[in-house]
Amino acid sequence: MINLKHIIVALSLSLSGFSAAAQGETTNWYFGKNAGIAFKPDTAIVQTNGRLITEEGSASISDKDGNLLFYTNGITVWNRNHRVMPNGNGLMGMKSSTQSALILPKPGNDSIYYIFTTDIQAQSNGMRYSIINMKKDGGNGDLVYKNSFMIAPATEKLTAVKHSNNRDWWVIGHRWNSNAYMAYLVSAEGVSVQPVVSNVGTVHGGNNRKAIGYLTPSPDGTRLASALWDDESNFEVLSFNKSTGVISGPILLKGFEEAYGVVFSPDGTKLYGTANGIGGGKAQVIQFDLKAGSAAAISKSAVVVGTSASPRIGAIQLAPDGKIYIARKDSNYLGVISKPNAAGTACTYTDNGFHLAGKKSDMGLPNFPQGITKTKQSGQASK
Repeated sequence: MINLKHIIVALSLSLSGFSAAAQGETTNWYFGKNAGIAFKPDTAIVQTNGRLITEEGSASISDKDGNLLFYTNGITVWNRNHRVMPNGNGLMGMKSSTQSALILPKPGNDSIYYIFTTDIQAQSNGMRYSIINMKKDGGNGDLVYKNSFMIAPATEKLTAVKHSNNRDWWVIGHRWNSNAYMAYLVSAEGVSVQPVVSNVGTVHGGNNRKAIGYLTPSPDGTRLASALWDDESNFEVLSFNKSTGVISGPILLKGFEEAYGVVFSPDGTKLYGTANGIGGGKAQVIQFDLKAGSAAAISKSAVVVGTSASPRIGAIQLAPDGKIYIARKDSNYLGVISKPNAAGTACTYTDNGFHLAGKKSDMGLPNFPQGITKTKQSGQASK
């Protein structure tokens, strides 16, 4: 005879497991001018308690159950109580760097976290990392090691992909005045001194403003997309080997002035980018069909799926609810793509998609690594 009590207990455990998976490490976002969001199962809740102010980059991290741990603009680190951590000032990122910070847990250690940072526009601070010990300060965390040098000069691009062993990480940046992507292995032994160097694709160089723009992995970590900011700027899609850290097979998508943000759809079949026109004033969200075939076919698949009332839009980030959120400069709203797997305008872009309750977005949203948590699928994939 089936025991009804056991069924109820099993169902309860299943639902609680779903809740944890739906939340997790990317639950809490802090960005812009004191703006914030907390993602719960099937809903996004505005947060107004954040202390962070940034023009562009930020990063935040929560525990596996969705409880906030800390967040940063690449210069200052705030703990779960929204107070500056001990030693939590003086990181060598910059609040006007595209991806000023990225947070990773240390493999094999549940209390140590790395904060990687990038300087503005290929300046001398370059890429660096700092270390937080969450066992310090009564479990609120302490910044115990700062600004270990990695590479300079570097662009403002900074991301990470989970290694194929599902334990370690690849932290990826780009050398300035070069076509070299740099992939640093992060393991239980620490951060590798020598990166895997892939000389591939477009040279990132010239006027220092060309260092601007996002670098983002696909949800499965096998591809990267880069936004190359300039008056005649481009997007670039590349393949990534999660076992070796090697980057290859660049596909250049030309002619999107002031390209800034870039993100893949949850199912990996679409690429979205933000572009603003020369000097701003032509803020658009563009979708590419990555299943179109050849590089030329992918380029020709470009379609504008949304325009913004804001003069500029910036970061474009996939959220735990399966939707894509778009940063609008100096706006009380974020743009939202509700069905990002769907083709063309069926993806449903809403310019005033999420109200920030009096706080303001700027050009950035939190920077998260691939593989840190699962994202809910949203929308229909085209056939």
